[in-house]
Amino acid sequence: MLHDDDLMARLGKSGVALLLIHAVNPYGFSHLQRTNQDNVDLNRNHIDFDARLPANDAYADIEPLVLPDAWPPSPENERALGEYIEGHGMPAYHRALSSGQYALPGGMFYGGRAPTWNNRTVRTILRPHAARMKHVAWIDAHTGLGPRGHGEKIYAGRNVSADLARARSWWGADVFAPFDDESESPVVSGPVASIAYDECTDTALGLIALEFGTLPFDEMIYRLRARHWLVRHPDAPAAQRHAILRQIRDAFYCDHDEWKGAVWAQTRVALVQALTGLAIA
Repeated sequence: MLHDDDLMARLGKSGVALLLIHAVNPYGFSHLQRTNQDNVDLNRNHIDFDARLPANDAYADIEPLVLPDAWPPSPENERALGEYIEGHGMPAYHRALSSGQYALPGGMFYGGRAPTWNNRTVRTILRPHAARMKHVAWIDAHTGLGPRGHGEKIYAGRNVSADLARARSWWGADVFAPFDDESESPVVSGPVASIAYDECTDTALGLIALEFGTLPFDEMIYRLRARHWLVRHPDAPAAQRHAILRQIRDAFYCDHDEWKGAVWAQTRVALVQALTGLAIA
């Protein structure tokens, strides 16, 4: 984007300020995992820790099924997981696994017990640069869910009709809201974008995530399970460790020109839409 002369010229004429924040998770990027050094999933950590923590009692029931002692899972283990899904339904399984949990620090999608360094760092970036703005268009970049190469526009704000309407006025009617069961993404507790409400209290917000698909959902979850199993088993054989790390990297980043081109083209459209919306806001 920074080398796109046309886009930079549009930005200069618009009077809109651009703030770029790299994913603030150096440990996760270095070790090919979603979580930080304390096993905290940062998209579950941005909640009010002075209030009662979100409850997800069902996670404890499925953890032995999704994180067995041995990897790959045995046929008996996968059969037991299948029986759970058959008995409770796939949506309930997805909610139990990925909506966020705050009880088991070694588990998957753990949200932590306090704001992480990563959380605090993003806030310190927002305060001088965004807190006093009248309007903010927030675009999170994500990969993983949905059809390969398609950038789903997921509404990332609170269930506030005016905010959802603003996001759709800027980015289109195909901004899907997880709480309406429209999106590939489930409703989760504590996503990073939600801190805009804390730090930009007098700002009109439009918040979306661009989720670029890579693999079918079940395959993505399987690879995330494998990666988390590896966190619990650092003594795994080198060949197995290498294979799991390769698979998780490929799950979130497709090293193919057509996928990269699709990502950039759709991101560019979203950026121009944001500039246009902000310029007339």
